[in-house]
Amino acid sequence: MEGSRMRPGRILERPSDCVGWRSSDHRLRRKLMLSPETVTEEEWQALNANPFILRARDTQVPPEGDWRTWLFMGGRGAGKTRAGAEWVRMAVRAGCRRVALVGPALSDVREVMIEGPSGLRHLEGAGGTPVYEVSRRRLVWPNGAEGFAFSAEDPDSLRGPQFDAAWCDELGAWAKGEAVWDNLQMGLRLGPGPRCVATTTPRPVDLVRRLVVAPDSVMTRSATRENAVNLSPGFVTAMEAAYGHSSLARQELMGELIADPEGALFVRSKIDQSRVFAAPAMADIVVAVDPPATSGPRADACGIVAAGIAEADGFGRRCFVLGDASAPGLRP
Repeated sequence: MEGSRMRPGRILERPSDCVGWRSSDHRLRRKLMLSPETVTEEEWQALNANPFILRARDTQVPPEGDWRTWLFMGGRGAGKTRAGAEWVRMAVRAGCRRVALVGPALSDVREVMIEGPSGLRHLEGAGGTPVYEVSRRRLVWPNGAEGFAFSAEDPDSLRGPQFDAAWCDELGAWAKGEAVWDNLQMGLRLGPGPRCVATTTPRPVDLVRRLVVAPDSVMTRSATRENAVNLSPGFVTAMEAAYGHSSLARQELMGELIADPEGALFVRSKIDQSRVFAAPAMADIVVAVDPPATSGPRADACGIVAAGIAEADGFGRRCFVLGDASAPGLRP
């Protein structure tokens, strides 16, 4: 089976046409795969307007059903950007008018999501090429629909605007992930069925873990090798030879969400087993700060942890981690 598909939503027609892939698109794709000789002239015209209906791999197709967020996790070069951009293009043709485009930084939105080889301005099909207005950080389609660029470094920029669709790219690398996501969700309120597509290389950050288990989200996953035909010859083989079956390869090439890094001294399962509802009185408390060596959106997080030591009945003499205020975006 190509890639993996998890928790499909209920097969329902959305109350809005602004859904990216419509039920009719899914039916046409199945028809092309199973009985192409029965495709009508009208359906061939629809395919010419949306060639990605046929060209997409299964994992690049959003699951049918009543979902709010589609999480597409994949390895490097697995076709995540193309899937997100095509979904937006089809949503705009179907009636979406205001689309949020959110990336790790504004430069990522412009250079990858909009102007990149698989970006919104380089897609085939009907609907025309949108124009990017740099000064307004706005993408305008010929039909009047608008896309607005936002940086995951600035959660407050998403206060106020409202949308009927959103595409979030590489949210595993967002500097202020959960704050940005929460503000976006509060603005995703236009139309009867607003939706969001989130494309990312999997990283075990809180936001990605949250979306994996969210009841209103669905997920697909793809490995880099599945898209090898669209990559440089030998690239996949070279990467697999270099990184083998390491945790890095599983995350960056296989598109797997790795909960614990290879060789970790403290794994999440052990931490969860050691949790207590309330810690006893501490004999001593320390706050440790591990500042990053550099600043900026790509810098490491600043580690800030409060820990204490206590000796009490039922516990013996033990250390307790009382709080973790580690945060990205802080200066050395």
